[in-house]
Amino acid sequence: MTRELTAGAKAPHFRLPRDGGDSVSLADFKGKKLVLFFYPKASTPGCTRESQAFSALQKAFSAANTAIIGVSADPIRAQDAFKAKYDLTIPLASDETHGMLKAYGVWGKKALYGRTYFGITRSTFLIGRDGRIARIWRKVKVEGHAEEALEAARTL
Repeated sequence: MTRELTAGAKAPHFRLPRDGGDSVSLADFKGKKLVLFFYPKASTPGCTRESQAFSALQKAFSAANTAIIGVSADPIRAQDAFKAKYDLTIPLASDETHGMLKAYGVWGKKALYGRTYFGITRSTFLIGRDGRIARIWRKVKVEGHAEEALEAARTL
């Protein structure tokens, strides 16, 4: 079992495949701010609204010198289809092996209607220019969340 990450901790390294056939890593953002938002499943209503909200605010995040990456366990082809279907402008990464999801503490046992399964807890991490976690939102409610993350990025 891994220790839960807290603000001030060094962000765990990752390298993941991303939409469009490229890859993305934490090292790509050295000296920059980064929002990592973790969503349970591409093309579901909540994940779609959240991804659209971050996409709509991408220019404002860019003006705050902050990059955004959405991460789920969906395969790349599902990420590509999701991005195309909803005209998303943010990069989407795939962690089918769950290594990064576990390192960030967002992969675990969940329960719904008496059924237990493993999945992603909707969470967001704001990583500062120093590579340390500045802010964590766990069990995110979609409405207004992208705006809250943007405000935090602006003040960091």
